[in-house]
Amino acid sequence: MSNFSYQVFRAVVTEKTFIRAAAALNVTPSAISHSVSQLETALGFPLFIRNRTGVELTPDGRQVLPTVQAILNLEDQLTQIADNINGQNTGRVRLGAFSSVSTNWLPPVIRQFKAETPKVDVSVMQGGFNEIGEQVRTGTLDIGFSLLPVESSLVVVPLLKDPIYCITPRDFTPKNGKTMTDADMNKQTFILQQGDYDRDTKAALDRYQVSTNSLNYSIDDQSILSMVEAGLGFGVLPKLALQKLTGDVNVWPFSEPFARTLCLVTNPTTQKSPSVEHMLTVIAQFVQKTYPDNLMPASR
Repeated sequence: MSNFSYQVFRAVVTEKTFIRAAAALNVTPSAISHSVSQLETALGFPLFIRNRTGVELTPDGRQVLPTVQAILNLEDQLTQIADNINGQNTGRVRLGAFSSVSTNWLPPVIRQFKAETPKVDVSVMQGGFNEIGEQVRTGTLDIGFSLLPVESSLVVVPLLKDPIYCITPRDFTPKNGKTMTDADMNKQTFILQQGDYDRDTKAALDRYQVSTNSLNYSIDDQSILSMVEAGLGFGVLPKLALQKLTGDVNVWPFSEPFARTLCLVTNPTTQKSPSVEHMLTVIAQFVQKTYPDNLMPASR
């Protein structure tokens, strides 16, 4: 079971077909098929279910994926350490972030990181909180931005509290002129992103007894603002998400404050690579400089 077999396994998982995995590794599809068969024989069980559209992992394949990824990540770490000793400072960092972090934080963070380590490759995957956590757990991502709570097997660093606000059309004003109360929320329609409703947004709406029948869903934060501006409902968005969005809307705090807790998650194995350690330092410096008064105790 050579490391090439592990690389093939990872490529097939990522690309979901033997043909695309072959193109990614610059080998023939028959070489991919042969390597997978050898690995399955060596392990003693099938790794993939073949179907008309491609392949998917078997339950046993899902179970071994984190270990295979950890082996490949450790090999990457060894290469990075050797390169650093030889003065080359190469490597890679794979980041995962949700939309508001990708828009507001990652550009200055990556710019600073590349200025200090220009030979290190940086890739970004944008996704939902649960997806990011799972890919960090398996070692597919090195660093993820997520929200508390997260899976206990990950290394978690709380960053800051991000207040959550109610977004209304420009012509709406709460009855007390300051905050959204039960009376303001009653019988209103809310436009959300689907993935937000199982976290802090849900806690806020549950507090004001907003029923699921009053919820509509949109694809992203900017679409939510546009729909609110058009008078199609109210929105619930965190402060970070509002920084670079545009819309003729009002932003009101709730009568009882709500906030989400942003955090960094890393895999215990991948966090030890030199390039990942350096990226974590750059991220910490950015957050400390940008939010000196709002940091969580563990990130100060």
